[in-house]
Amino acid sequence: MSENLATIDWLVIAVYLVFLIAFAYWLSRRQESREDYYVGGRNMGAWPVAISIMATQCSTNSILGAPAFVAFAAGGGLVWLQYELAVPLAMVGLILFLIPLFRHLKLVSVYAYLEQRFDVNTRLTLSGLFLFLRAFATSVTVYSIAIVIELITGLEFFWAVILLGAFTVVYDVMGGIRGVIYSDVIQLVILVLVLLLILFSLLDINGGLTAMLDALEPERRRTLEFNQHGFGDGNTFAFWPMLIGGFFLYLSYYGCDQSQVQRTLSTNGIDASNQALFLNGLLRFPLVLLYCLVGVGIGAFASQTPEFLAALPTPNGSPEYNLAVPLYMINNLPVGVVGLSMVALFAAAMSSLDSVLNSLSATTMEDFVRRYHDEAAGSVWSEHRELVYSRIITAIWGVITLTMAFFVGNIASTVLEAINQIGSMANGSILAVFALGLLTRRAHGGGAIAGLVLGISVNASLWVFAPLISWLWWNVIGFVVTFAVGFIMGSLAVKPGPRSEIGKQLDPETLESSVKGYLAAEAGINWHIRSAFLVAWFAVLVVLLWLLAG
Repeated sequence: MSENLATIDWLVIAVYLVFLIAFAYWLSRRQESREDYYVGGRNMGAWPVAISIMATQCSTNSILGAPAFVAFAAGGGLVWLQYELAVPLAMVGLILFLIPLFRHLKLVSVYAYLEQRFDVNTRLTLSGLFLFLRAFATSVTVYSIAIVIELITGLEFFWAVILLGAFTVVYDVMGGIRGVIYSDVIQLVILVLVLLLILFSLLDINGGLTAMLDALEPERRRTLEFNQHGFGDGNTFAFWPMLIGGFFLYLSYYGCDQSQVQRTLSTNGIDASNQALFLNGLLRFPLVLLYCLVGVGIGAFASQTPEFLAALPTPNGSPEYNLAVPLYMINNLPVGVVGLSMVALFAAAMSSLDSVLNSLSATTMEDFVRRYHDEAAGSVWSEHRELVYSRIITAIWGVITLTMAFFVGNIASTVLEAINQIGSMANGSILAVFALGLLTRRAHGGGAIAGLVLGISVNASLWVFAPLISWLWWNVIGFVVTFAVGFIMGSLAVKPGPRSEIGKQLDPETLESSVKGYLAAEAGINWHIRSAFLVAWFAVLVVLLWLLAG
């Protein structure tokens, strides 16, 4: 595929990468402390944060994998759009309770709440789990994206990893969370423009949207699947597991995962934090619909052009459908625009990696390095020294994840297919640990950790012994098991487990009144009305999918 990349295309890619480094350097001159580096001095606007969050979700795996799922995957099609229905509903819970709580406590690491409510062991357990899962998933992501770059450009795998990873690490180390957020904005704008260009090209070639949809196999046009439940019938992508399981998944991901919460903690107030989530609840569906429609167009084009699929690389003896979109771009877009399209793929990859590296660094610094330095040395670092150490930790995580990418090849073929399953195995249990602190008075750290371990173990057993149960249900099952175990152990305790002095003030009644008071005092917008609007938007999306199925 690489022979079609002209010199001008490589020049476009080079200019983009150099611009990112220069931009990150410019931003680095404004940093004076670790709070500047990790939460932007808590002075970011709602729109950049919202766009950054969406850019992280729109990874290379998404813009290549989703069209392939719609057009070619067995059992695939527009049914994937059901996955997005839970997003507006999850945003309601985050807007009204979780994010106001975290803003009220002025957190940098979201896991600091668990120490305040329970104990240090609970904090470090959840923080360590995050570091392990995110570092591993990131290395697998780097591997998968480098393989795509290798096949598209003809670069060797080593240089594909360096090209992608090194530039991302460098601008992440210098730019901090501001660099992450603003580069994500630029990257998403480029990505959306390229996706729109591809869609318009496909509409022109296929004779319009109606003809494009008609060319799709009838079973792939289904957008709603009410008849199946996914609880043992082998139907993973039925409506109910995607809605209910997706709701728990998104609550956990957007509310309890450092890589996401860190950006909502970077805004200039609770209104801006909630506005970022509100915008994400409104705009994420149109973004996903865009690249799913690209999948519809690619499928229609392939049905009319048999030689198109024959030109796909076959690294494992079968066509690599995830490369259908890049192949179309290379063969059907003008020289120069192809380079911009490659930039879009790089942008999608970088927007996923940069936020993870910064959050890995923040969690390490806040939950481990500063804690144990202060305890051992009894002294406080200067703000400048903390900033330097924060950058060093980011660089270390970059080196670790890039190095791991060279060693996951033997397992990546299975893990890549199951990366969402790995997240779902733990997401519900992680959410339940936070819920135990928020909703119960007697729950203690030991019970929460025991519930976490059992919840993840139950889901792992389902993965092995009950594969017909949709992995989306694991988010619900993990939550229920973890919450039940933590609640029962707390109720059976003679007295609540030890908590910090701050933790004694974080029982549910105190939390509810303090968070409501904070939201009322600090927010200038009635977020209950905005939340009702998100619920109405959910209803509109259900009707839209029903009409799209036609």
